[in-house]
Amino acid sequence: MSNVHGVRNYIAGGTIAQYRFVKPGAADGEVLQAAAATDNIIGVCIQPGGAVAGERVDVQYSGIAEVEFVGVVARGALVTSDATGKGIAPAPAAGSNVRVGGIAEVTTAANDIARMLIALGSFQG
Repeated sequence: MSNVHGVRNYIAGGTIAQYRFVKPGAADGEVLQAAAATDNIIGVCIQPGGAVAGERVDVQYSGIAEVEFVGVVARGALVTSDATGKGIAPAPAAGSNVRVGGIAEVTTAANDIARMLIALGSFQG
């Protein structure tokens, strides 16, 4: 399976919307839509129309991706996942670990689909 230009094809383990963060599924080669800031984010679903369980889905894991945001995230701020896989600014409690999906390229508002530099990582509040 090729990894052309930072995109890899997986099998959807459930419903995944386009422009949402994804995490590893239960099996190798499977992904699920991210559902928390603590999920192990591995990329963004770029499959037009998204996918349902069992369908093939393209996931972008490097470069500039478009992400749907749940609210305001300032340009240059870190981005993580909310409960629906949308981008949100992380706000971890002291001692809590948060996974990061990237850095906002522009300041966003609720329901914006905006550019984000994919920069996977984690930090502790």
